[in-house]
Amino acid sequence: MFTGIIEELGKVVAIEEQPDALRLTIEGPLVTSDIKRGDSIACSGTCLTAIEIENGTFTADVMHETIRLTSMNGVKVGDVINLERAMTMNTRFGGHHVQGHVDGVGEFISREASENWDWVRIRIPVELMKYVVLKGSITLDGISLTVNEWVKTLLVFP
Repeated sequence: MFTGIIEELGKVVAIEEQPDALRLTIEGPLVTSDIKRGDSIACSGTCLTAIEIENGTFTADVMHETIRLTSMNGVKVGDVINLERAMTMNTRFGGHHVQGHVDGVGEFISREASENWDWVRIRIPVELMKYVVLKGSITLDGISLTVNEWVKTLLVFP
């Protein structure tokens, strides 16, 4: 479980093609500072398992189904991604419950500045709208947001 509060921006430093997956190596000195093999890290909202940790980087395998359903589709060396370590029982819980099990990718529509926040509009696949609740939470690249309004498949976040 995660909170949707991003801890650091990581960087994809290597990609290795596997028969049924991509093996990503991601630089993230903060998130690797106290993890061990088998720990979960949210990578732009997608829960990945660290299989190797070395010199401020971790490596994780990303299955084709995960690539198809997440923003990991099209990932390249040099890409910057949001990173968050899994929640523990003794850390603050400042966001929402975020599983890291991504069901689909939305389409960014617009961002408009207002006095106190920005209004962000995202279109999501129609089949996912049954899971969206007004004032409920959703993540955008792992960032926890509260749904303010929705019209058909358009979500609006302040």
